[in-house]
Amino acid sequence: MTDLVGLVHQMPFSCDRSGLSATLEKVYFGTSHARMYLAANCIGINCATGMSALMRKEILESEGGLKAFGKYLAEDYFMAQAVQDRGLHTVICSQPALQNVGDSTIQHFQNRMIRWVKLRKVMVPLWQSLLEPLSECILLGLLAAWSVFYLFHWDPLLFFLLHILIWFLMDWVLIHVVQNGSLPFNKLEFLLMWIYREISAPVLFIWAQIEPDIRWRNNYFRLKWGGLVEPHDRKIHLWKKQKNEHSEIGDRAEKK
Repeated sequence: MTDLVGLVHQMPFSCDRSGLSATLEKVYFGTSHARMYLAANCIGINCATGMSALMRKEILESEGGLKAFGKYLAEDYFMAQAVQDRGLHTVICSQPALQNVGDSTIQHFQNRMIRWVKLRKVMVPLWQSLLEPLSECILLGLLAAWSVFYLFHWDPLLFFLLHILIWFLMDWVLIHVVQNGSLPFNKLEFLLMWIYREISAPVLFIWAQIEPDIRWRNNYFRLKWGGLVEPHDRKIHLWKKQKNEHSEIGDRAEKK
């Protein structure tokens, strides 16, 4: 933490655990997420997460304290933005933040990805959100294959397969760099979860556009432009609806 640095954060990663869902999480955080996180930090784009961060207290106090950021669901992003708005740097620690998710299932992972897509959609300009799928391996490969066929008359299938192979190998190298040691799964498990992650990413992105509400733990929220959040508890509404229906049924029974 130097005079020019306002926040030090850690890149999210995952602990070594067994199971396909644990492998999927480690593959994601060690490849796609790590690539995006490191690239954004390299060119000065705000990418900080609140999983583990060291921040100057006077910046928070000047913004109104932690309470002032309570209107955001992604308060960590806006805290980092407050640092950058003052001309200070945000830097990544050399040690990643190891998370150990208690509820480790494929469905839990998918819900998490959908929630993050929804958050990014309201925090960044719309055109950036719409271009997000182009950063994924398969869609980018398909567009690149069509481009080289149209421009140079190269074999699009061969180009696409070569694109997938090079991307896969680079991700294999990247996850080893992030892990800084042996991986808790073999190459076949990595391949299967890597393919699953790449195929499911566009599907989850589309699903995030369909459903407007976001669930965080046991609560529901309605997201607004600019990252603002409004409580929207579906369970309460559903309970009230069921209560009214039972009440109507009881009234009919009494009349009979």
